[in-house]
Amino acid sequence: MVRATMMDKPEIRPSEGYMTEERLMMQEMARDFAMKEVLPAANRLDPEKGDIPQDLIDRMGELGFFGILIPERFGGLGLGMFEYCLVAEELSRAWMSVGSIIARGNMFYKSIPARTDEEKLEKIKLMAQGKYLGAFSMSEPNAGSDMASIGCRAVRDEDEWVVTGSKYWCTFADRADFMQVICRTSADPDAPRWAGLTAILFEKPRGEFPQGVSGHSIPKIGYHGWKTYELAFDEARTPAYDYGTTGGAFKAVVSGLEGARAHTAARSIGLARGALEDAIAHAKQREQFDRPISDFQAIRFKIASMATEVEAARQLMYFVCHQIDNGHNCAKEAAMVKFYAAEMAERVTSEALQILGGAGYTTLHAVERHWRDARLTKIFEGSSEIQQRIIADTLLGKPTRD
Repeated sequence: MVRATMMDKPEIRPSEGYMTEERLMMQEMARDFAMKEVLPAANRLDPEKGDIPQDLIDRMGELGFFGILIPERFGGLGLGMFEYCLVAEELSRAWMSVGSIIARGNMFYKSIPARTDEEKLEKIKLMAQGKYLGAFSMSEPNAGSDMASIGCRAVRDEDEWVVTGSKYWCTFADRADFMQVICRTSADPDAPRWAGLTAILFEKPRGEFPQGVSGHSIPKIGYHGWKTYELAFDEARTPAYDYGTTGGAFKAVVSGLEGARAHTAARSIGLARGALEDAIAHAKQREQFDRPISDFQAIRFKIASMATEVEAARQLMYFVCHQIDNGHNCAKEAAMVKFYAAEMAERVTSEALQILGGAGYTTLHAVERHWRDARLTKIFEGSSEIQQRIIADTLLGKPTRD
């Protein structure tokens, strides 16, 4: 296969308005790891829909990537959303799935299935090392953006939950050490539609589903490296771990959306940057009409516009991360950066594919992977249309209803 390597590419460095010396060092470390270890694995495995190698996950654990947001007292780095998104961008520049898997530690440490504080502490320490990771199961065949439509039921039976129903789009369900499943635990007709949802925890062996749970992988056009499952719960039992508030899952999920949307923006920016760097390298090497195509104004203007969009998205992401880390509400801006970065990533990766021409439409170059994965960022963590609704409702107020 003919694929670009780190040495073939110009380095496009983000501007450094929010960057401290420590952040620059962390970014450089993540970039070096991504280009030397993640990119070769992605180029080899993505075309065959192979899984992220366990030794790569182990190496990420050693570098602390799963514990960026985990407090130091629990064995993590105790850093913020800014550092988390810096690393996510770098990893996603090589392979978005790797930029995504770090959430299976950082965003899960508060939802550990444990009976005692001592057990919880030990598991969080393992999580920070990438040795104890979670999967999240919320969506259903008939419930996606409308979380209040969830129908999967959990009934309390003494000290256990008994879960029955179907779930969809559960990524990493097979390889995770535990699953967090959003279920309906009450159906009060007088309560709001979003009430009565609870996060139920299932601990399980790696490579297996919990007892009473079956599933099959969903065929995807991208986001390879790990499998995404449709799951069926047939009176699956799990201990009633003391986690969260019964009926409080909706508010808990919504409260974490700002960080999740910043993370998706970081992944989108990483994809777009990878496509841009590949396009620049190709434009300088590819000759037509006795000169490199980088000499043609049509190509130069494409690249100028692509680079501008990437940087604009990055600066908005930096602002959102700064707001989150300083405890400020930024629901509107988080929706904006997720919306803009995702839409930008699809445009930029598509333009990069156009610059590569026929070569870009082959699996011999990574740009087609970036293009396929960028398309997903407009859908998950709240579709572009959902983000537009949030932004519009903030600016205009919610629309009147008949």
